[in-house]
Amino acid sequence: MLRFLALRTLRALLTVAICVSAVFLALRLAGDPADIMLSIETPPDVRAHYRELWGLDRPLAEQYLRYLASVVRGDFGLSFADDRPAFAAVVDALPKTFLLGACALMLALLIGLPLGVLAALRHNSAVDRLAMAVAVLGYAIPIFFLGILLILLFALKLRMLPSAGSETLWHLILPVVTLALPLAGRLARFARTATLEVLGKPFIRAARARGVMPLSVILRHALPNAAVPLLMFIGIEIGHILAGSAVVETIFAWPGIGRLLVDSVSTRDLAVVQAVILTVTVVMVAANLLVDILHILLDPRLGGFSRSAGKPA
Repeated sequence: MLRFLALRTLRALLTVAICVSAVFLALRLAGDPADIMLSIETPPDVRAHYRELWGLDRPLAEQYLRYLASVVRGDFGLSFADDRPAFAAVVDALPKTFLLGACALMLALLIGLPLGVLAALRHNSAVDRLAMAVAVLGYAIPIFFLGILLILLFALKLRMLPSAGSETLWHLILPVVTLALPLAGRLARFARTATLEVLGKPFIRAARARGVMPLSVILRHALPNAAVPLLMFIGIEIGHILAGSAVVETIFAWPGIGRLLVDSVSTRDLAVVQAVILTVTVVMVAANLLVDILHILLDPRLGGFSRSAGKPA
């Protein structure tokens, strides 16, 4: 188990290191950062001053090493927009994104999981086809179109919910629904497949042959075994939630890191852009590492370990 944790942690650190290097190279390949951040009317002496201030007058290799050292110290530079530390801007916005993502994931689980399990239990029936039609509709509709549709209906037409901001819990409803419905559709389809696969296993048929009640077969035997692939699916979907939050937060003016990223790109605030990208990368890597650990704890055979012996199988 310790060897597994060490290998997974090493892989996670390598992923973050590759992302740090990719962000550095992408900013340089996009052009001189000084040209990107300063207007074309900036006098040459002022441009030279900022190039020296930001270390852009140094050799590229030295810039890269200085950049790595700064990232290790948690120093992402100063925001060009308001002159505060870029990482502080990310820390201020991150709780809003976590709240939005966590609520969307919970709502997707409440909708998608029962829908997928019900479709599997009524396999090839009208209920199955209707449930999968709803699931396909949920994840096929573009997220920006769904958000605008909800604003038109519930904010402008019915005037039931606010369309922008984050002052009250009412402001959370429309962004959460917009982010959760596509995820619920994908989750329902995956839950149906995972449950069908488990229901065909010999131990399920043996439980039914022993006269175990159908509800008990589902709750005690089918769902716990289907939970392992579902856990991996949710880990992968965390990346989709973070990616979708950039669109949803922009549509609903929700002050999370997705909106911060869009605003920073539009104002050429590169220090904040790279801080947001690296923070999202670390969150995704940490989430996947946690899912890997939970996966192995639920099924030690996948890690090549025997639970009873504690040794490689």
